[in-house]
Amino acid sequence: MNVLILEDETRAANHLERLLAKVAKKLKVVAKLESVRDGVKYLQNNPEPELIFSDIQLADGLSFEIYSQVAVRCPIIFTTAYDHYALEAFKTNGIDYLLKPIEEERLRQAIEKAEHFSPGFVLEKILSIANPTSEKAYKSRFMVKVGDKIKSIPVEDILAFFSQEKASFIRTGDAHTYCIDYALDQLEPMLDPEKYFRINRKYIVSIGACSNILAWTNSRLRLKIDGIEDPDIIVARERVQEFKNWLDR
Repeated sequence: MNVLILEDETRAANHLERLLAKVAKKLKVVAKLESVRDGVKYLQNNPEPELIFSDIQLADGLSFEIYSQVAVRCPIIFTTAYDHYALEAFKTNGIDYLLKPIEEERLRQAIEKAEHFSPGFVLEKILSIANPTSEKAYKSRFMVKVGDKIKSIPVEDILAFFSQEKASFIRTGDAHTYCIDYALDQLEPMLDPEKYFRINRKYIVSIGACSNILAWTNSRLRLKIDGIEDPDIIVARERVQEFKNWLDR
């Protein structure tokens, strides 16, 4: 069985390949790719693999963007550090959803499921991970240090989260900027995706910050946010359509 691995972390991709060699020697890894762009290009120009292991957050966007551009018939096993994409994964040919770090026995079970893949596979496993019967608890406030004092900032007051010079900041609606102790990759699953959107590697913006949007070069969009003088508040080209859909809900 030919296998394609989509994973933007080299160490994670190599670890998965070693695990596959251990639990299923009949599998052959034909390619390891890091980006949405490379995934689309590969699937458009090569025979379709018999199984795909797909991280969700790739170097240039979410892997779901690949499957919206290329019709994939083979089963997909998603691998991710987060559980909040499970229902979206089910909308593709996703047959399982492995949370990192991947355990050997869970990998073995997922491969067995792939070998018996059919369009009518059981949904309960994914639904149990997504836990749709209980409301997702997103972060409601952030504690920041102001001089010698600690201040609590409600998340609804935050226009944007951004990184700058290896630090992370928030910009509030009352024109203040505060440093916070989270990387953007950590912040993303903490925030309600109905209200916040990651437009690129440097910025997560709120719906309230998206009132001033300009058409930009290479089919991109640029946002202007009061108090942030940065030319890089640009929606990455591969995220533009998803961003428009988010705004139009």
